[in-house]
Amino acid sequence: MDFGHYKSCIEACHVCAAYCDRCATSCLQEDDVKMMAECIRLDMQCAQICRLAASFMAQGSEYANQLCRLCADVCKACGDECAKHETDHCQQCAEACHRCAEACIAMASH
Repeated sequence: MDFGHYKSCIEACHVCAAYCDRCATSCLQEDDVKMMAECIRLDMQCAQICRLAASFMAQGSEYANQLCRLCADVCKACGDECAKHETDHCQQCAEACHRCAEACIAMASH
């Protein structure tokens, strides 16, 4: 597959990773950090797998589709967790995660 096929998914992954980094950092500054622990944990995992998936797609790896399916699962879990919290950073992260999950599912199904 050519790079153009992956472009929108790569972009969604990079955006999602950035929102997850921001969300985790912002969660650490909340008054009740312990309540945000699962959000922070998933933010870190989601950011990592999004960057890895983007890298695999950029390389045209034969494993990109499989990794994108897994990335979609992690993004969905992270987005669902972030959506439980009312802070702006969590709500914005949830949106980015759900968009990325959709992009990864669409890419992996081609």
